[in-house]
Amino acid sequence: MSFDRFVTGTVFIYPYLWDHEAQCGETEGRKDRPVVVGFRLRQKHGFERIVILPITTKMPEAERFASEIPDIEKRRAGLDASLRLWIILDDANNDVLEQSYYLRSQIPLGRFSKAYFVPLMQKLISRRESISLTDRTR
Repeated sequence: MSFDRFVTGTVFIYPYLWDHEAQCGETEGRKDRPVVVGFRLRQKHGFERIVILPITTKMPEAERFASEIPDIEKRRAGLDASLRLWIILDDANNDVLEQSYYLRSQIPLGRFSKAYFVPLMQKLISRRESISLTDRTR
């Protein structure tokens, strides 16, 4: 199976596990939601780790690191442009592409433009120490 479709900025549906849920002992996301590929990172053993960011309709609290998605980007990503949507950038899941049960059958909805998404990833990198990263490989 090829995982070439999971590149930075690709939006797909995934059972996202929020950090606060994982901290309470939950191991599965409560519902499938749109998410976006933040990064792909090649591991020493040849597999690739993927960092996944959630997309939500719930307006984030002021202290959260998030970005409201512009209408044109919602359309590019295959999302409902009539809804207000945010990418949450301070809560992420990581999974291994080649071993993930969750990624095997996923078909991308669309993809954010590089002009919109790359600057967000640059900000995320600069704030990486404050990101909650939930490991979905267990």
